[in-house]
Amino acid sequence: MQSNKNVSISVCDDQSVRLALLEKREIAFLDVREEDPHAQSHPLFAANFPLSRVELDAYSKLPRRDVWIVTLDEGDVSLADSDAMRAANRLVALGYTNVSVFGGGVRAWADAGGELFKDVNVPSKSFGELVEAHKHTPSLSAQEVKALIDEQADVVIVDARRFDEYNTMSIPTAVSCPGAELVLRIAELAPRPETRVIVNCAGRTRSIIGTQSLINAGIPNQVSALRNGTIGWTLADQTLDKGQTRKFPEVSSTTTQSAAKRARDVADRAGVKRASKKNVETWRSQSTRTTYFFDTRNPEEYVAGHLSGFRSTPGGQLVQETEMVAPVRGARLVLVDTDGVRANMTASWLAQMAWDVYVLDGVQAEEFNVTGVWQAELPTLPATALTDCASLAQYLKQTDPREQTIVVDFGRHAQYVQGHIPCARYVLRSQLKQALKQLPVAARYVLTCPDGVMARFAFEEFSQTLGQNGISAQVFVLDGGTQAWREAGLAIEKGPTHLVSPPLDRYKRPYEGTDNAREAMQGYLDWEFGLVEQLGRDGTHHFWVL
Repeated sequence: MQSNKNVSISVCDDQSVRLALLEKREIAFLDVREEDPHAQSHPLFAANFPLSRVELDAYSKLPRRDVWIVTLDEGDVSLADSDAMRAANRLVALGYTNVSVFGGGVRAWADAGGELFKDVNVPSKSFGELVEAHKHTPSLSAQEVKALIDEQADVVIVDARRFDEYNTMSIPTAVSCPGAELVLRIAELAPRPETRVIVNCAGRTRSIIGTQSLINAGIPNQVSALRNGTIGWTLADQTLDKGQTRKFPEVSSTTTQSAAKRARDVADRAGVKRASKKNVETWRSQSTRTTYFFDTRNPEEYVAGHLSGFRSTPGGQLVQETEMVAPVRGARLVLVDTDGVRANMTASWLAQMAWDVYVLDGVQAEEFNVTGVWQAELPTLPATALTDCASLAQYLKQTDPREQTIVVDFGRHAQYVQGHIPCARYVLRSQLKQALKQLPVAARYVLTCPDGVMARFAFEEFSQTLGQNGISAQVFVLDGGTQAWREAGLAIEKGPTHLVSPPLDRYKRPYEGTDNAREAMQGYLDWEFGLVEQLGRDGTHHFWVL
């Protein structure tokens, strides 16, 4: 990591942050708490950027080193001891030169009269509610859709979520067609203009945006959203399918050309700008402006071939989760695809969400020649003491309590539950001080995570905290992480065992999975209905509706 010893960290307040948002200046307003506390209460444009993951996320999400960064936390401890200050120091160490801490945290924002929002991806969800309020997007109740299915009406139901969400639970007869794919593929899914099209998601946002996308593009079919998605279906005591695999079809060149014309017209009406390959070259090296480069196609196409420097962000999810990949409000976004549909439709929505958005034109199919998954840029990995899987296996066989080895797993909770080294302890890096008070004192600690990277960044902090607690022990990082352990054919334990830290890194969405309480689902819908009023009180969004 770089060192910026001469960079000072300032303290800022709500007025300076609000002014930057109102003036559309670049600002990375970063809530450094874990996702669950973030989801309980945060300012509208405070993007979740957990302290645990600063080194893993910084370079890909904050590409401009002198962008104004403001770190935010709960505000429940002194500034010097706060997570916001810890995150700011880590960012400075990574080479960022314009870093501030929000004085007093979320509590101070509220005390100053700032609006606080619940849940995740709130800018996108509140925008979706604004769209429905302005456009009166047509919708059908669960009972009405069920009646159409039962009478075998001429109807096609398309699920606008990610495929894995659809596969978990879906409306009977529905076909998976993630949001950005809708305008491209609907003519093949519903070739007869008389066929009624119904768009669903889990709750409301992707249903609204998907339905309105088809309407904006002027398709001849009658289109409606399934009101309140799978939540509404469940609350109406209807049965969901599970494990379905129906996917959208490939489309003909004629269908693609027609859809591209429709999408370009929508993008033009929304004020989407056009970018050339020369623009992209210039913007890549520009140090005075943050630019994100996104490929809006589906992940399989991206892996098969993409442009260098473009991140895989399927368009429907990019609209739904913009701040998760582009936390710098006021940045420039450049989108690309191979068909002229998905990038333009996605950009049309981002433009209405007040992003400075461009679509890259003039790229030939053969230029999409970089294969494989997207890899985040990382800082140089810090030097650590490493151990291998064979050595760790021998350590764990020791029966002498004076030679006890404790494995500490810094992976995400969801990853840990899916499989970890037997008897490993789950620890959130951001909760390390609290966790060490509960960990057994041992002769040796071995740090791991799925790929070993997070463990390397946690190594120095873990070793120092041990010393501060008066514990003298060897500390190692497992080379290659838990994946190397798996590949060595060694035993894996599953489930939420040995949790030293609470699983705060993932907020349980009320619309995910099949085991949510009815009260939580209804509460989520009630919350969404109130978002437009909250937007009005906040006043910093600049959203508009085509």
